[in-house]
Amino acid sequence: MNEPAASRAEPRPDTRARIQTVALDLFTEQGYDATSLREIAESLGVTKAALYYHFKSKEEIVDSFSADQLVKLDKIVEWARTQPDPSSFEFRRELLQRYADDLYTGRYSKVMQFFHQNQPAFKNAPAGAKMRQAMMDIIGLLVEPESTPTAKLRAGMAVLAINTSWFLLRDTDISDEERREAAMEVAFDLLRTRPAGSEDPAG
Repeated sequence: MNEPAASRAEPRPDTRARIQTVALDLFTEQGYDATSLREIAESLGVTKAALYYHFKSKEEIVDSFSADQLVKLDKIVEWARTQPDPSSFEFRRELLQRYADDLYTGRYSKVMQFFHQNQPAFKNAPAGAKMRQAMMDIIGLLVEPESTPTAKLRAGMAVLAINTSWFLLRDTDISDEERREAAMEVAFDLLRTRPAGSEDPAG
């Protein structure tokens, strides 16, 4: 007897995404070097052979969830490069808000935590280099080429304020929305700051 159409149409779980999620959790909880493929497979409730069907190594898993996040960051950069007034405070505010939207949804915050906690293992790895370059691209869009070193540093610290809010405020009894608001307030303050006597960009 043929299987009912409704049953045949039922979607299968996204095994690749499950592997990424479980591996990322283990990598951040106990460290990349201390986590084996066998542990990942056991946590998923699958055989090591089944895991190999999707990923042949831990490096491939890291490359995969890094690539997923890089696609999102690339979209932010693409949007920014089409804006008519990239020197305005309104543009920079919107850019940071879009970046924060990405960080505070999905697994991006966990990916950032992973790279932060496993810097020695990925200092020279392609995945780590690509993530660092993506962040530098975001920071570069917040300043003009002729900006002073101080302005460039403020732009970098504004992005880092959003990134590190997950680490520095992790043990604070506040909601994710409150954590985000605190990060954005610090980031915007950094971008507003100008040398004495210059015009306030916020008007």
